[in-house]
Amino acid sequence: MNTSIIAKYNVPGPRYTSYPTVPYWDDHTFDADAWLASLRNSFEESSTGGISLYIHLPFCESMCTFCGCNKRITKNHAVESPYIQAVLKEWQLYCRLLKKRPLIRELHIGGGTPTFFSSKNLEDLINGIFSCANKTPDCDMSFEGHPNNTTREHLQKLYDLGFRRVSFGVQDYSEKVQKAINRVQPLQNVAKVTLWAREIGYESVGHDLIFGLPFQKIEDVVDTIEKTKSLQPDRLAFYSYAHVPWIKGNGQRGFKDDDLPTADEKRTLYEIGKQLLQKNGYHEIGMDHFALASDRLYNAFQTGNLHRNFMGYNASKTQLMIGLGVSAIGDSWYGFAQNVKDLDDYYQIIEWGQLPVFKGHILTNEDLIIRKHILNLMCRFETSWKNEALFVEEIPAILSALSEMEQDGLLLISEKSIVITEAGKPFLRNICMAFDLRLKRKIPQTQLFSMTI
Repeated sequence: MNTSIIAKYNVPGPRYTSYPTVPYWDDHTFDADAWLASLRNSFEESSTGGISLYIHLPFCESMCTFCGCNKRITKNHAVESPYIQAVLKEWQLYCRLLKKRPLIRELHIGGGTPTFFSSKNLEDLINGIFSCANKTPDCDMSFEGHPNNTTREHLQKLYDLGFRRVSFGVQDYSEKVQKAINRVQPLQNVAKVTLWAREIGYESVGHDLIFGLPFQKIEDVVDTIEKTKSLQPDRLAFYSYAHVPWIKGNGQRGFKDDDLPTADEKRTLYEIGKQLLQKNGYHEIGMDHFALASDRLYNAFQTGNLHRNFMGYNASKTQLMIGLGVSAIGDSWYGFAQNVKDLDDYYQIIEWGQLPVFKGHILTNEDLIIRKHILNLMCRFETSWKNEALFVEEIPAILSALSEMEQDGLLLISEKSIVITEAGKPFLRNICMAFDLRLKRKIPQTQLFSMTI
């Protein structure tokens, strides 16, 4: 890839898990009552199609120095049951507010390390959720597993409860890289849990890989993808490492900045990895994601039904997502709300019988339109304003901001739409930034985001 293009566009930018992005939430004027009203409204609108549920389990036995998730490091497994009881109390508060029995179409357990919890405690959690909810016939249930502590009992129990997808964090197979990020897990551990999942009957097994890690070289990425090929996961996340120690604290300071690949080197790691994945039958799905043609995610991309929210890319598009657990984020489509990040605060607020929401954002009409365009770009690599009645006065400025990218061959602009080219896919975040009016109107004075390349 042209290094001058990389240098031009390698700037801090959001990953657009949401729009507006979290730093641009208007949380100073956030009204919890307005959030709850939007949640009830969305629940009524989506009552027949079902909702999504994200459950955050924050505990880990050790700190991975690449990780930006909200986590609590402990080897004390006595924390499991009290946390699950708190999450179930939070769920019951939502169920009372919704007044009708929820229909769940999608459920995902993330962390932290969900498999930190025993299979019995995970069973209690899921049974508690469905004691006051139903599931759709095609309910998509998934969880994240750590290859070092996921047992066959975990996999069998969750399968029996209705889970059909699992993803394992792999990152990289180089011993030097693994030691630098404090995530030492040999290939045989990943192979073992992948084989177990297949034997039990999981329909989709995913692996998460990361490029741009400390000490990572081209040969490491090649070796990792060759090993991945031997296990043939159904879908892959091939993430860019986000180095933001000013946000994530000491957990990302286990190595020096000089140990990280340069922007050019990092982009080369991605391009080589992408070529190998495509050679091995994986199709690019949105930003940093790949899937085999047999996986539901690929079908959703092909049919234009791919969706993206705080749970990542998914094939089941729902309007309402409720987040349970410390730091979890809910999305009513019309608004966002995040739970408190401190575990003790979370417990205390739940004991008071209150929802533990501490910040959020109610979307304006303009936000909703921009959100649609950014989702189109993230999920389809294109967007159109053919039937746009509002927002048209902003289009000329947006197209002007994109004109240089068009000259660089990153996208194609027509009268009513833009399409991202193959060369432009690595710059997806930059293209979305042209639509981000909140970012344009208030340029951050300090660095908020990781670099886009």
